[in-house]
Amino acid sequence: MTVPARAEYFARNNLGITTTLDDVRETMSFLDDWEDRYSYIIDLGKQLPGMPDADKTEENFIHGCQSQVWIVHELDPETGKILLLVESDALIVKGLAAIVMVAFNARTPQEILDLDIDAVFAELDLLRHLSPTRGNGLRSMVRRIRSLAERYV
Repeated sequence: MTVPARAEYFARNNLGITTTLDDVRETMSFLDDWEDRYSYIIDLGKQLPGMPDADKTEENFIHGCQSQVWIVHELDPETGKILLLVESDALIVKGLAAIVMVAFNARTPQEILDLDIDAVFAELDLLRHLSPTRGNGLRSMVRRIRSLAERYV
């Protein structure tokens, strides 16, 4: 059951719902300069609804990230979809987390497992433009979300 404060955050999260992976692909394809792409990624991160402080626990903490990152989830019993919240203390990481949210939020566990996220990252040319530690952090977020999805399959 959702903690009432958390339910409000889930309700405000449009990443993966009204902001889709196709939207991100389209916008990134128009931006040739990586400074503009970084600005767009940071703007995406500003769309994250936040997370209740009570959820910023060791259990929800993502190890392997250079910055502090937490992920919480809920399985919607009506739709069978996993709803996600991600929070970070760094702007660029929030943006990267937003891209992960766009890809995985409000998907069924099987859809999460079936998505070739490496192909998405390659299409966006993302990993080539990140430091190795940021890339590792991005992969750590993906591993955690896939692990959550595996619990329900």
